[in-house]
Amino acid sequence: MADQKARERYNEWFSGLSENDPLRRELLSIKDDDDEIEERFGDEMTFGTAGLRGKLGAGTRYMNRVIISRVTKALANCIIDEFVKNGNEDERERPSCVIAYDPRHFSKDFAFLSARILSRHGITAYTFDGIRPTPELAFLIRYLHADAGINITASHNPKEYNGYKVYWSDGCQISGEVSKRIASEMERLHYPLSDTDDEETREVNRIIVLGENEDRAYLDRIEELAVYSADELDLSMPLVYTPLNGAGAVPFERMLIDRGFDNYHIVEEQKDPDPDFSSVGYPNPEDPKAFKLAETLGMKTEAEVLLATDPDADRFAIELRKPDGSGYLPLNGNQTGYILLEHILSGKTSLNDGLKPAVVRSIVTSPLGDIIAEKHGVAMFEALTGFKNICGTIPVMEQNGYSYVFGWEESVGYAACPDIRDKDGISAGMLVSEAAAYCRKNGKALYGALMDIYERYGFANEEEPFIIKEGLKGKAEIDSMMENLRREPFLEVAGMSVLKVTDYSTPVEIRVGDETSYHLESSNVLRFDLSGNARFFVRPSGTEPKIKFYFYAFGDSMKDAAEKNSAVKEEVLRFFGW
Repeated sequence: MADQKARERYNEWFSGLSENDPLRRELLSIKDDDDEIEERFGDEMTFGTAGLRGKLGAGTRYMNRVIISRVTKALANCIIDEFVKNGNEDERERPSCVIAYDPRHFSKDFAFLSARILSRHGITAYTFDGIRPTPELAFLIRYLHADAGINITASHNPKEYNGYKVYWSDGCQISGEVSKRIASEMERLHYPLSDTDDEETREVNRIIVLGENEDRAYLDRIEELAVYSADELDLSMPLVYTPLNGAGAVPFERMLIDRGFDNYHIVEEQKDPDPDFSSVGYPNPEDPKAFKLAETLGMKTEAEVLLATDPDADRFAIELRKPDGSGYLPLNGNQTGYILLEHILSGKTSLNDGLKPAVVRSIVTSPLGDIIAEKHGVAMFEALTGFKNICGTIPVMEQNGYSYVFGWEESVGYAACPDIRDKDGISAGMLVSEAAAYCRKNGKALYGALMDIYERYGFANEEEPFIIKEGLKGKAEIDSMMENLRREPFLEVAGMSVLKVTDYSTPVEIRVGDETSYHLESSNVLRFDLSGNARFFVRPSGTEPKIKFYFYAFGDSMKDAAEKNSAVKEEVLRFFGW
């Protein structure tokens, strides 16, 4: 039987929605299904790593018009409070917010619903007449001096999902402090079950549709990141790109044309927006299966590199042509990060304007990046997972005399520009294409350049498995796994003793050089350092029903590192019943 609170929420929604409302009809279909009522109404959706994200449908745990209305009203109150607190009402007529959306079901509807709500609160809403990449939104917040940003997207999740990412005036995803303020405002608001928000007329003077000028400003900023000029590159290098039916198609192709690449091919079946992702199913470029059509086209065109972005074009992944030409090798997010880091640091003759150059990685990203940065004389900062934390480190860098050069995390996220404070698949694509063209100009393939990195800096192996646990029951299981591991941590793994356990649930101090230190906020992450030059992390995902693992090992050879890492992985996963 459904929990009493879940049944009360269900009844409130059912009685509050009009008879013709599709959400009410959906609720009617589950009126006798206690398990489904518990699943949809047993809890309320809360902010995670990147705002709200969940399956589309009726319920307090699902993404729908009611949830969008409630969170947007809460956000509007927070924007106005911040605007007044900072005294901006004396300088500007009203606060503003930029809104973008991806090709998913209801994304455009949710975006314009949000714009109307903000407009009625006296907030100017900048939006678009079509889909745009997440990183363009992040860029435009600072470019337009807006107070906040919203992106309606579920990133790389399956078609059943949608989401609501919130950004603040610094162009970063909201901090924990802002998230708590929005959550507190949401608690004060009843669920707006009436249809008034959908039916009210747009206030044209407070909704401004952006277009080509803003698109051009974003691409211009990306193209300023070029490490090499056209005459230093082989721009005839064949490459294949797939936007996975998302928002990357138009800006990515414009970037390739602007840079002079003249032998690129885009996967035709995945070029146009498709909310069902019919040609790929799971539109996550981290998954090699997403490259199936790109591989077929790559073999036909003899492409050196296959490139892919996810539906909102913030994530980016690649595959490299095998040395014997027999197919393609998928790279994980760490490996692509090594290529980008080495390309940027070795190619820049001047990394800063007198400031000390610095890069930042997430705590669960490979430590090989630390060695690469150190060899180039560049400082390494660490941040919690997520680009609100990675790019949120930029002010800390600047306050301590450092200049931001690059930030990345293992989950195929890369940010090479301090003015685009989120992961950016378009700029990452430009830099990887440039790196491959530079290698080809100098008689080498990008695969060979990756092998050179291992030879030069250390033989490392990276593995990142995960266990999926759906629904409320799954969440409870994941919580129990973490609790058990904290209560009885590993003492030895695969014959290697545990030297240190770091629990990020309490603030951890990070030191950079002799004079700079800062603390990370608390996070549900455990790190185990082992005696055999290996380490691993365990953490629940903030946006998906997963518990994630990150295994890293160094060895005397690639084979040695892989065998060591595999032994650690197998023993740890057995503990979790896999």
